[in-house]
Amino acid sequence: MAAISESIVREYFELHEFLVRQFRKHVAPAGREDDEIDFLVINPQPQNREAGLPFVLSSADLPFLERAIVVIKAWHTEVFSPALLTNAPELFRFLEKKSFQAACNTFKRNQNVLKILVVPVLPREAQARDHSIAILRAKGIDAVLSFPTMLADLVSHTEARRNYQKSDLLQTIRILRTYDFLKEPQLELFKAKGRGGKGLKK
Repeated sequence: MAAISESIVREYFELHEFLVRQFRKHVAPAGREDDEIDFLVINPQPQNREAGLPFVLSSADLPFLERAIVVIKAWHTEVFSPALLTNAPELFRFLEKKSFQAACNTFKRNQNVLKILVVPVLPREAQARDHSIAILRAKGIDAVLSFPTMLADLVSHTEARRNYQKSDLLQTIRILRTYDFLKEPQLELFKAKGRGGKGLKK
């Protein structure tokens, strides 16, 4: 699961023209993989933005991101609720490790480096979502990216008629699109067809 999750994150940042360096090349001891940093990413041509970046990033925010340390938490069956964040201290163990400081030292001291945590999903309910964000901020996380955000972007940019033989992930998405297992988000079923037309056929 770790390998495919890393592939999703790498392909996503490369789609948005980031330079991506995998910080950890070795295989961590069993049960300790989540303690490590996954990627360092750099935007070669960042755009200026007066306001700061939001905590929950979208694809539209990436042009304004200059550089970041990215840590992936691929707990795909979990919602990152306040209860989970409070009772899972291992989520933030990477902040205490020497490898984290080594990653920070990769960049110059005067450069702004964001600490981005890649998560499955945050709570939908506003109060719980805000509480989760507050906990993440308090732990030292600067921003989060969700897997649904990244996957939706990768799917929308992958074309069925192109051959992505250099990327197993994009090639898999392409094949799924080719056989109509993936479609663009739409509400065609409920749209009126023409003036006075009905969206549903009887």
